[in-house]
Amino acid sequence: MKPFKLFIGTLFGAGLLPKAPGTWGSLFTLPLIWGAFLISPLYGIIGLTLLTSILSLWSAPAAISEFGDDPSRFVMDEAAGQSLVFIFTAFHYGLYGNIALLLCGFILFRIFDVLKPLGIKRLEKFPGKFGILFDDLLSGVYALLCLELIKGLIAPLLG
Repeated sequence: MKPFKLFIGTLFGAGLLPKAPGTWGSLFTLPLIWGAFLISPLYGIIGLTLLTSILSLWSAPAAISEFGDDPSRFVMDEAAGQSLVFIFTAFHYGLYGNIALLLCGFILFRIFDVLKPLGIKRLEKFPGKFGILFDDLLSGVYALLCLELIKGLIAPLLG
C-alpha cells in the first residue's frame, strides 16, 4: 500500500521530476482543474479540491516515512492548494482567455506558496500531514482572492 500512497502523494510521479517539484505538481494540476470544470462547472473544482485535500492527508504519512518531514517530492498538497484557487472561476473566456486565467492562477499560487507571507509560514508548523496541507490551502486562498480581484478589474475591459 505504501508504494501506491507514494504514487498518489507525488501526483502520479510529478513530484519526482527534477528541480522545483512543487511547481511541477501545481502545473500538472491545471489539466485536472480544467477537466473537473468540464465535468461539472458548478461543483467540479470544489470536488477536486476536497478530493486532493483528502488524498493529501491520506498519503502524507507514507511520504513523511519515506522522504522525511514536509518532503518536497510530496505534491498532493500543492494539487489541493492549486485547485482551491479556481473554485469561483467559470471558464467562459474563450480558449486563450481560459489558458491565461489558468496561468495567472498558477503564478499567483506559486508566489504565495514559495514566499509564504501573511501567516502561511506559521501553518507549516502544524504537526505532520496537517502542516503539509494547511500552508498550501492558505496559499490557495490568497491566490484565489488575488485572482478574483484581477478578474474583477479586467472584466469591465472585456465587455
